[in-house]
Amino acid sequence: MIERLTLTNFKAFQHADLPLKPFTLLTGLNSSGKSTVLQALALLHQSYTAGDLDHAAALAREIGQGDLRSEHDNGFLLNGELVSIGIGQDVLHEDFAGDEPEITLALSEGVYRYSWTVGYAPEQNLLPLTSVELPLTAEGADSPSGEAAVIPGYFTGGFQYLHADRITPSERYPRDHHMVIGRGFLGVRGEHTVNYLRLHHGHEVPDGRMRHPQAASPRLLDQVNAWMGDLCPGVDLKASTIEGTDSVRLSYDFKGGLSTTRRRPTNVGFGLTYSLPIVVACLTAPPGALVLLENPEAHLHPHGQTRMAALAAAAAAHGAQVVIESHSDHVLNGMRLAVKDEVLTPDQAVVHYFRRNGGATEVVTPRIDKDGMIDHWPDGFFDELETTLDQLLD
Repeated sequence: MIERLTLTNFKAFQHADLPLKPFTLLTGLNSSGKSTVLQALALLHQSYTAGDLDHAAALAREIGQGDLRSEHDNGFLLNGELVSIGIGQDVLHEDFAGDEPEITLALSEGVYRYSWTVGYAPEQNLLPLTSVELPLTAEGADSPSGEAAVIPGYFTGGFQYLHADRITPSERYPRDHHMVIGRGFLGVRGEHTVNYLRLHHGHEVPDGRMRHPQAASPRLLDQVNAWMGDLCPGVDLKASTIEGTDSVRLSYDFKGGLSTTRRRPTNVGFGLTYSLPIVVACLTAPPGALVLLENPEAHLHPHGQTRMAALAAAAAAHGAQVVIESHSDHVLNGMRLAVKDEVLTPDQAVVHYFRRNGGATEVVTPRIDKDGMIDHWPDGFFDELETTLDQLLD
């Protein structure tokens, strides 16, 4: 599990050192740096998957730690499957720290610390790696040093990143075997979720907090229906192949209704389809997985938003690491309830509040105690209801 993320000269941050927990909530004003945290984690994964950081790991193993200035084509891949954040001038902090305009992303996992530094190339979308620090183990007998480089667990473990712009009601969704079977990836918009359900509907959700008490069985499809039923009671989903095509179909039914015909997503509320990838991502996250979620509350009523937080907490209790960006006080309260109900301990949940302080981004971290109470409420931290009520009563 990632315990700490350090950003230097990356987008909104000249320097930030953020502790992460099994359940981490990022909140704050728009354009205050919340998305930057998710993008940093996704950027590293994207660069590794493309082979750019893997090459760097090999170099580190062969020549030891330190300077990697060379002609090797490796570094941060700014535009790819997970994130597309432009070119060098789009990601360097405007008031960069240090003598050289370099960007560093660093992680800590237990006793292991990883750090990658890239040089500034204003017009390039692959920023060249200049130095790397990776922990070494004595397992690489084939390397000259007899040591092997260790990489972050989430590079090769379970990983999902769902953007705020997710799938909408549609007549069909893609049928990609490699994404669903080879990688187990739902897609950044959740576009492979329906096909994932079609192929994995019979897999059992592990016993524990993630199993919904009202579900018909431990099977994934029944569990998805039960959790989705918290958003719309009686909902029944089905994922099926569209014969003769490379597409799949999603349909809905509602228990207790008079109709005997299943409904297309385009004839059902927007929120159900929009939230489906969130539910599937949480229910299928194995221990050690990293799940990044942008605005899971979108298009949901308040009760549904709280239940989404409950599901995320259940996934974290099962051993996954969930990082959520949200503007919802109902998501915050769902996290607090999870601590009060002992789904999570106070040490397993953290909330970071991002705000602007002049031209810089400031991060405030209120603490949640065992009763779900928050130790302090900074200005602007979910205080709009109180502010508005004061105005109405004035």
